[in-house]
This record gives sequence, structure tokens and C-alpha cells, in this order.
Amino acid sequence: MGKPRVVVVGAGFAGLQCARRLDGRPVDVLLVDRCNYHLFTPLLYQVATCLLTPSDIAIPLRKVFRGSPNVRFRQAGVVGVDLDAKRIRTDEDGHIGYDRLVLAAGSESNYFANGGIERNSIGLKSLPEALALRNHTLRCLEEATASTSDVADWLTFVVAGGGPTGVEYAGALAELARLVLPLEYPEVPANLFRIVLVEGRERLLPQLSEASSRHALRALERRGVEVHTSTFVSDADAKRVRLSDGTEIAARTLVWSAGVRPTDLVAFVHGRPDGGRIQVDSRLGIEGRTDAVAIGDAAAVRWDEGELPMLAPPAMQEGRYVAARILALDAGSDTEPFVYKDKGTMATIGRSAAVVELGPLHISGFAGWVLWLLIHLYYLIGFKNRLQVLTSWAWNYVRYDRPIRIDIAADRTADGLVPSPRAQSSSS
Repeated sequence: MGKPRVVVVGAGFAGLQCARRLDGRPVDVLLVDRCNYHLFTPLLYQVATCLLTPSDIAIPLRKVFRGSPNVRFRQAGVVGVDLDAKRIRTDEDGHIGYDRLVLAAGSESNYFANGGIERNSIGLKSLPEALALRNHTLRCLEEATASTSDVADWLTFVVAGGGPTGVEYAGALAELARLVLPLEYPEVPANLFRIVLVEGRERLLPQLSEASSRHALRALERRGVEVHTSTFVSDADAKRVRLSDGTEIAARTLVWSAGVRPTDLVAFVHGRPDGGRIQVDSRLGIEGRTDAVAIGDAAAVRWDEGELPMLAPPAMQEGRYVAARILALDAGSDTEPFVYKDKGTMATIGRSAAVVELGPLHISGFAGWVLWLLIHLYYLIGFKNRLQVLTSWAWNYVRYDRPIRIDIAADRTADGLVPSPRAQSSSS
């Protein structure tokens, strides 16, 4: 009783780090999220490509804070924020008051107002989307076995976005096809399996060095992935993808990893309907306030000549900083301005291939892949999750297998065809 009430909106990397740092401290914490689990999003593509299960990369929030004396969880969507009244509004029209607010609402796929792409693509930002993509991929393989005229269409996958998510997914999908098609789909011509990776900028992985980008490009091309740079997806329907250079690709699958934006909740804070991030001061306060901060993908944190990217490492550091600042303010002092410490960037391109940049240290190939595995295992929450993921990776490496190949949503539409990707994602 009498402790300051801290409401943390969002249980992604930023919000969870903040809540964990406040666990057992002299504040009452309420963590609010629409989902009842924390999701390790960097490994979503491995769920989509049949290597991991959802429980491998997600952990229930109530389990994380089991036995906590001061952190509680509420499953709800937040649809409004009143900074002056110091309260938030949930999707059940309830209100929650706070003494201090941590807005870590995260991000969602950005389709740049292109309805055709939004309706006819599957993103890789959520667990339902990853499962929808896994089911859709398996159905495409089954449809290819029964098709007589458009086998190549079912086996063509267009991936929009050459950042870490797009590169990692394309590499993993190429290996899935190489491991599974020859043995389990002998009636499908393996040479018709086609993966097209499209990137609007001049090179893949623009956040890494040119040498790492070239290594990633070579690794993908060795796996049979077609890479188009300085090109973007301009439109799509259920059977065709159009590129900005006029190329049309007959394909039943478009995977969207070409952009993210803050969730719509951000508009309630600063009234900007354009999806822009919340402007914060040097201590991550909103509009200069000490009782409300924004962190993670929701916040525009200044760094060098621009803003910190919407990635897990900045979000985690911001979450830890904000927790320390809350405790300092309640003790009558304040922290120094937030300073981001860049610990590097990495991406894997499939089995035994990765690019890792840790400051001046640049590692690629098998050594980079091992380092990528170790770092991702370290940041997974929960011993059981780490053990399960390590077991799956070891099984795949030794047996050249992808064990999670169950289509759990095998309903067909009235005409017998696979439902559109977006329809699957929305219904998951």
C-alpha cells in the first residue's frame, strides 16, 4: 500500500525488460498486453519454416512473474491514453490509473497504404502470422502435387524486404525445400521451387557493412534464392506479384517483411495518424514529462543522425534504463540521459552460414553461425525454452530434417483452393 503504481503497456522486449528490472522493488507494477505471452520475435521465421514450435519461442507472462511480490499482469488491449488524467483505456472500456506510465506498445507491419499487398501477403510480426505462413507453405506443397498446369505458381515464394527477417526467412525456406522436397514430395519437380527476395535499397542488410551484405548475397544465391535489389513490390493479388520495374511474378505466396510502424495506440498519445513514432526527450520522457515515457518501437529515440532502429537490442536497453530512472525519481533524484550502446548486428542465412558484426569484429560463415546460435539462446527466456530450441537445432543439424510439418488448419474453401494468405492470418 502507498507504493507508486507503474503501468507498463506492452510485453515485448522493452516492456518485459522494464517490468523484470522492477520486480521486487518498492513499486507496484501492472503489465498490460493483448497477448498473455512474451514472444521472441527474432526466431519467428523458424516457426514459419517448420523448425520450431510456438512454445519454443513464447513464454506465458504469468509464468515469468510467478511468485513476484509486486508485478501483476492483465490481458487487455489498450486503446487510449490520457496523459493529463494519468490513465489508460482498455478495449473493454475500462480505465486504469497510474503514477508512472511506460508505453512500450511495439509495432506492426507497414503496408504503406497498399491494400493489394495487405490483403494478399503474410507478415512475420506475430505468432498467428508465423503459423499461418507455415500452414500456407505446407498447403502449397500439397497443391503442387495435385496441380497439372500451375505447379510453378504454387512453388514460387516472393519475399519482400532484404533486412534480417527477409534474409533469414529466405535462407531457411530454401533449406526446407532442399531437405524435404526430394524425399517427401518425389512427384514435385524440385527445380520448379523458386524463392525471390526483393529489396528496395541497393543491397541486402543495409544496417551491416558492404562486406557482410555481399557475403549474405552469395550465401543466398548458393541456396538458389533469386535476389532483386533497388526494386520493391508495387502490388499483388492472389496469384501474381508485381515489382516496381514492371516484372510480374506468378506466385501464390508473398511474404511481407518490408517495413514496420508503431501500433495505432501511438496516435492516441500525440494525435498523429501517420504512424509516426512518439517523440521523446533525452531521458525518454513524453512531452518532457517524468511520469510518462515511451520506449521500444513506439519511441523515436535520437541516435547519431537519425533514430534508433525498431530492433530488440535498443528496446531492451531502453527498458532497463527506464526502470532505473523510475527508481531514481522515486528516490528523489534522476538518471543521466539515455545513451545507447551498440552491441552489434547479425543475421543467419541458413545452415552453417551467418554474418555477425560486433563493433570492429566481423565474423561470417560457420563461426558466425555458431555465435549467432549462442547469442540467441542466451536471450531466450526460460531454461526449458533454451533446451527445446537447442534440441531442435541439434536434430536439424545432425539429421538434416525439419520436424514440425503439421498443417493444423487444413480447411479448404468452397472451390477447393487454399484460402488467401491474409485470410489465414486474420483467422488464426
